[in-house]
Amino acid sequence: MPSPDIITIAQLVRLAGTAEAPVIVDVRTEEDFAKDPRSLPGAVRRDFRTVASWVGDFAGRTVAVGCQRGLKLRQGVAAWLRHAGTPAEAVESGFEGWVAFGGLLVKPDHVPPRDERGRTLWVTRARPKIDRIACPWLIRRFVDPDAVFLFVAPSEVEAVAERFGATPFDIEGVFWSHQGELCTFDVMIEQFGLRSEPLLRLAAIVRAADTARLDLAPEAAGLLAVSLGLSRMYRDDLAQLDAAMGLYDALYRWARDATGETHNWPAPGAKV
Repeated sequence: MPSPDIITIAQLVRLAGTAEAPVIVDVRTEEDFAKDPRSLPGAVRRDFRTVASWVGDFAGRTVAVGCQRGLKLRQGVAAWLRHAGTPAEAVESGFEGWVAFGGLLVKPDHVPPRDERGRTLWVTRARPKIDRIACPWLIRRFVDPDAVFLFVAPSEVEAVAERFGATPFDIEGVFWSHQGELCTFDVMIEQFGLRSEPLLRLAAIVRAADTARLDLAPEAAGLLAVSLGLSRMYRDDLAQLDAAMGLYDALYRWARDATGETHNWPAPGAKV
């Protein structure tokens, strides 16, 4: 049985991509990171040597600390975080254990540069409906939990991207956009290396709803209806995004854990 201050790879895999997932702090050495710069879903990089200066960044959050093999670095950093009052567990067997287990790994090739606070910055058109909500959900759950999203007038997206160092998405003529029959959500799954059965199942629903091809997935009509309803409920795009995160969390959990479950009335075994 693992120590109370240890989280197993199997436990972390079940939490990855969900709202309950801890922030994963990657404290691998530069040498180890250079050998394989992929990262665990939602992981943030930190230098273990300066832990005393950044422990406060994670106040009020739950943290899982991983190093290369799950030895002294993760133990020391997790202890520092607990000393600062932050619930922190060390990832059993570290990065190597995650790779051996076959967990999802985020490819770094197209992850945008981070700002001075370690966040990625994105910009897109205001009044989001489907793709411009699904993509931020994917980014915050699997790539960067602290990602910042700017919603601006369509005509100003590229100018804002240039002036503020943001990455534009879901507009024509940029890297993060529709490609052929694929929507931006599909492209992000592919480019970030996140191909998995649950996310591909969710991507089919998003694509169907976002491109008016409701025949592609029976759940798409429901997603379209709820998305349009949310867009009418909220004038503030960020408030709409916050409200919709739970919707995509639920769809992801259905896609991962509940596609074989049905519901009917009367309940099985009930007397009629």
